[in-house]
Amino acid sequence: MERHLDQELEDLKKQLLKMGTLVEGAIFESVESLKELNIEMAGKVIKEDRAIDEMENAIDERCLDLLALRQPMAIDLRFITMSMKISTDLERIADLAVDIAQRVNDLAGKPLLKPLIDIPKLTNLAQQMTKDALDAFVNKDAELAGSVILHDNQADKLRNLVQKELIEEYMGKDPSSAARAVPLLLIARHLERICDHATNIAEDVIYMVNAEVVKHHPEKLQ
Repeated sequence: MERHLDQELEDLKKQLLKMGTLVEGAIFESVESLKELNIEMAGKVIKEDRAIDEMENAIDERCLDLLALRQPMAIDLRFITMSMKISTDLERIADLAVDIAQRVNDLAGKPLLKPLIDIPKLTNLAQQMTKDALDAFVNKDAELAGSVILHDNQADKLRNLVQKELIEEYMGKDPSSAARAVPLLLIARHLERICDHATNIAEDVIYMVNAEVVKHHPEKLQ
């Protein structure tokens, strides 16, 4: 019985990893479509979101079956319950990638207001935090999860830099630039929210591994 549960937990982990790979790809393609103002690539991100939604539902169903049929204890119980939460965060990250792709449609046919500098930095951070959070989950690495959480402040700072520049240097001086500035403001916000969800996953990993709640308690990571 125990060996059978171990295999089922391994299969669940593989499902989450597959979902995570699709989500990481959605982040990358959404921002690539922004760089190129490529509405076809943006449309691909939007279209493929349905598959990620279906994966979330499948993972939730598998978790509920395991809870009902196997009655897991201790770390196995935490693994299953955290898997449900992680799949929800991954689905929301994918939704934010769709939001970015939709902003590309808003910008299509117009030259970008400014060269993209801080937004690509924020994108790289969002991708890295998401990848590290998933790696921490797979390897039950609470230390790596803690480093993800500590990077969240960097995401906030980059978002604030984008907002400050667009509002003060562009919209404040030329109100007619708003049509091109607002989508970039929203994209920065979407990317920062992706980092927030990666942080949620990292917090869940720490709880899964150490049975320790660090949410709202960053001092525990020092």
